[in-house]
Amino acid sequence: MNLISRYLFREVLVSWLLVVLVLFVILMSNQFAEILGEAAANELPRNAVLGVMALTAVRYLTLLSPIALFLGIMLALARLNRDSETAALFSCGYGPVNFLVPIGLITCIIAAGSGWLSVVTAPSATRQIAQIKFEAEAQLEIGALQAGRFVSPGSGATVFYAERVDGENIYDVFWSREIDGRVVVILAERGQRVQDPETGMLSFVLFNGTRHEGRPGDLDFSVIEFGEHGIPIRATRSGEFEETVEMRSAAALFASSAPEDQAEIQWRISSPLSLLVLALLAVPLSRSSPREGRFARIGAGLLIYITYANMLSVARVWVERGQVPAWLGMWWVHVALALLGLVLFGREAGWFVRATFVTRETPA
Repeated sequence: MNLISRYLFREVLVSWLLVVLVLFVILMSNQFAEILGEAAANELPRNAVLGVMALTAVRYLTLLSPIALFLGIMLALARLNRDSETAALFSCGYGPVNFLVPIGLITCIIAAGSGWLSVVTAPSATRQIAQIKFEAEAQLEIGALQAGRFVSPGSGATVFYAERVDGENIYDVFWSREIDGRVVVILAERGQRVQDPETGMLSFVLFNGTRHEGRPGDLDFSVIEFGEHGIPIRATRSGEFEETVEMRSAAALFASSAPEDQAEIQWRISSPLSLLVLALLAVPLSRSSPREGRFARIGAGLLIYITYANMLSVARVWVERGQVPAWLGMWWVHVALALLGLVLFGREAGWFVRATFVTRETPA
């Protein structure tokens, strides 16, 4: 690349990195709060928080790459337009076609990385996250039977304690829960854990105890003695780990003819493919006059991107339902946007010249 191409390459790269960083921090902040909430509610092991965060980051990078590159190119070229650098380059014979060299290079590099993340790494990360949560549920079920330890299964609204544990049997049981402003406390001599094999509902059957129920601060408490009392704890997953279509390998998806598998593999390929389409669209869309400012065309660009993303989502649903053949699939969306990009780029590059017709008068 020459000096100007290296300059444009650096400008686009810096803008892309800044956009990725900002969007990544916003999304990961929200996800971090959600993961911490799951860990606080004992739905996720605390030692798995960092691992889940790292795996989630891989998935987000795949989603953010297209929009980040699209905005990065538009912001970089808009800055050149604002400072009249584009006009200077055009006057020197460096036109829109020459812009495709550095922009195409950085797009291919990012598309290669995004394709690897989307097709190979992201499905593996999704599987690992699901396995961590699946194993966490099984561990929490076992943890509910640990002797001498207060635990809060599910959302944390229930507090459970057993002084002694002997297999599926528990002794000297304490159970407390708040229901509609009323506190329910149960004390029992012994109990037994029971799980429904069909629904997966985990429950305890308590024997020889008392149930206290009332509102804190009121003297109107009800005390009931019982010989047997069933307490549902929570619904849990039964059986083995189930693999979803998002977790399957690319080889398995290519070998399958099921509509869901075809839609999934086309969705994964759409991530790097959309980078090429959006890069072509970004060049003409970023063209503005110096007076319009750097962010003048961002609104139109975002509108086109949102339309593009929604069309891909609709096309994916059509493929999953078998409403369109697999060979057409989601490809028509990319082709339509690529044609729009070529038309806009052609107008910017002067490919379409209006023909003028000159009429000559024949002398009498």
